[in-house]
Amino acid sequence: MSDDHGHEHGHGHGHETDTALARIEALSKEKVHHAGDHEGPFSLHVLGLGKTGAEVVSAVAGIAPAGFSALAVDIGAGSLSGVPAGNPAVRAVELPIPSRADLSSALNRYREFLKMEYPRYYWNPNYEPWLPGDLEIPGSSAEMSRAVAKAIYGAEYYQNREITKAMDEFAEGVLASEETPLVVVAFSLDEAVGSGIVVEIARHLSSIKLGRRPWVIGMGVLPQQADATFFPVINELDCMIDTEKNNGVMAVWGDLYKNPFTGGFFAVPDDGAHSPVDTIASFSTVDGGKDLYETLKALNWLAVPGDQWHPAIRGEQSDRWINILATRPLAEAEELTGLGLTKGFATEYAEARVFGTGKEAAAAAAAVAKAVPGVAATRVEPVVESVETAGGDFVSVVLPRASKLDLELFVPSRDLYDPLEWEDHLLMHSWLLDLGVMLCEPSIRFDGMGGECIWGCACWVVVPHAAIRGEGVASLISDEDVAAIAETGAGVAASG
Repeated sequence: MSDDHGHEHGHGHGHETDTALARIEALSKEKVHHAGDHEGPFSLHVLGLGKTGAEVVSAVAGIAPAGFSALAVDIGAGSLSGVPAGNPAVRAVELPIPSRADLSSALNRYREFLKMEYPRYYWNPNYEPWLPGDLEIPGSSAEMSRAVAKAIYGAEYYQNREITKAMDEFAEGVLASEETPLVVVAFSLDEAVGSGIVVEIARHLSSIKLGRRPWVIGMGVLPQQADATFFPVINELDCMIDTEKNNGVMAVWGDLYKNPFTGGFFAVPDDGAHSPVDTIASFSTVDGGKDLYETLKALNWLAVPGDQWHPAIRGEQSDRWINILATRPLAEAEELTGLGLTKGFATEYAEARVFGTGKEAAAAAAAVAKAVPGVAATRVEPVVESVETAGGDFVSVVLPRASKLDLELFVPSRDLYDPLEWEDHLLMHSWLLDLGVMLCEPSIRFDGMGGECIWGCACWVVVPHAAIRGEGVASLISDEDVAAIAETGAGVAASG
């Protein structure tokens, strides 16, 4: 009997492997992700955050397909002067820099704001504003921290200022679209404003105003070099998007903190030679958004287990939630250096799309097919799609399912983060600070868990600190404990 059982067990594993391979081959050979006659047309809607996001809005506005709309958001007077005026499809909101007194008044009311937004919000008696009382608020031309950017956005949004009304109108336009809407949230992971407010504005847009119905896609530009702030930036996104980690956040703080990027997340490298802004703009708009949609379908296909697949099901992201997106001119199709991935990166599937006609496009298709294996090992041959288009001759490459550990910047940024003082660490964070949680620091009450409580009580997240650090050990909390936390809600976080 044991021999038979062993044989059956082995055969089962082989069947699972064959099934997984068959699903990947269905993308490469059967083109299951291609849009059918019943799909589309599509409308593109862009929420651009910070300087880079505003540049994306400007670039898209010049080549946008029909049905396009955009909202650019930055902080400080004159920060959006480059966004084209007079285009009824584009709105720009410059969040004013408040006085210290006005900002303090708003932050003191934050529990009221969150309670109105989310009735399950735990009214923590230990709450204090997360910004130090003696912190100077920078002027329009000065650098600011992520923690300050979060505070300024939150004060404006929760007090129903211009940004709140602009968000409502933007969302109404998305939902009123007669085409299938695709919503792109564009920002830089290297900019305090964009990376500092995206963790709030994305959930306000996706989970509250859009009701998680349209596909909301994150497109974040990677820094050119390692920086200490990148460590909390990438970890906040990691705990937002990776389903297992995100469940550990929601177990304590509720489902309002569910991953807002319902369509997935693209990381766009900046190698200094090719514009990441042009990459986002060209790939999002080409062919009326059809190629972006087909790429989303492919990523969704990879993320949904085979026994659960249905076109209406959206895949849950694993820790491999980062999809690298790069574009090159046709003449540079073979130049795929500078993608920001560690050596030896491997994934199931990779796809390049060549937009253009004639001999130059054919040569580019052959060149990119040879270049992809040099930056990523795949289970099936890299797929090269040729798309005849009248404009925008270029090649796009999507390398799906990288983890934060596959990014060259992750470990060096962690090394730069570690020796800094506690106050510096605080100002580099954004997401969850209003709940008292500094994500990248260890919990002070639950050994092995992440999320230090900045108020000294028991705020935390059910995510191992080692997983945040990228040290990959098993969770130190049992499944039974997680279930108990989920039943009792956020009050557990502040008990004891």
